[in-house]
Amino acid sequence: MNSIKSTMKITNAMYTISSSKLKRARKALTDTEPYFYGLQRTIDRIIRHTPDIDDQYLDTRPEIKKEDRKIGYIVVTADKGLAGAYNHNVFKLAQEQIDKGGNPTLFVVGDLGQQYFSKKGIPVEQDFRYTVQKPNMSRARIIEEKIVDYFLSGKLDEVYMIYTRMVNAMKMEAEIQQLLPIPKNRLGQNVPLNVHLEEITMKPSPQAVIDSIVPNYIAGFIYGGLVESYSSEQNSRMMAMQAATKSAQEMLDSLAITYNRVRQAAITQEITEVISGAKAQKKKQKKA
Repeated sequence: MNSIKSTMKITNAMYTISSSKLKRARKALTDTEPYFYGLQRTIDRIIRHTPDIDDQYLDTRPEIKKEDRKIGYIVVTADKGLAGAYNHNVFKLAQEQIDKGGNPTLFVVGDLGQQYFSKKGIPVEQDFRYTVQKPNMSRARIIEEKIVDYFLSGKLDEVYMIYTRMVNAMKMEAEIQQLLPIPKNRLGQNVPLNVHLEEITMKPSPQAVIDSIVPNYIAGFIYGGLVESYSSEQNSRMMAMQAATKSAQEMLDSLAITYNRVRQAAITQEITEVISGAKAQKKKQKKA
């Protein structure tokens, strides 16, 4: 019972720590979201006003066959376990994408992901090793610079990000989003009908404007994915620790009942033996 109580102290402590980390991460994301949403709207406006624009970040490279396309996946996992099905769901989605074919290369964030895919024999970029702890814009920009360089140099034809989105406090979903080439259909979602009537001037050219904005947009998207994943990990760990604490308490209650029953039975047995001994002693005295 003492060992169970010690375990409960650990799970309670882990719950509290994860709760604190979750609050800090969500606040950081909320503080930066308006800027990156603004970049996305700007790119969207440019594409809507110049639908035939030819830009390196929009190049889908249709001449390359599906089986020959070099596809990069930024896969965000955790550095450690004890987070329920969090890592399993990411691994499952990544495996589904890999099985679709092409020439995949994984850019894995998180120690558990590095270990998992390496054991599976799946190509993992060895020079790409980043922790998921305390996600920040500096790390997001480093990742963005690397994948943009790979894309523009032809080492990759498509780049996707696999991460976990925190839908609400009880639900987390592993999902995939395309980073490069910039998907026009995603940018055009939920746009008011009259927005096409607005006037927009782009100097020196639409291409130049996009080329200056896209790297920041991608860095912002990566940062958002890192924070969402980190928040989901902490929330999953909170739920796992809460469930573990509840199970430990139920086990403790059950053991306490069993212990009390055994103790009560032992006391009853002792009383019975004392009474029996007393009766036997009285009989001896009467005979004497």
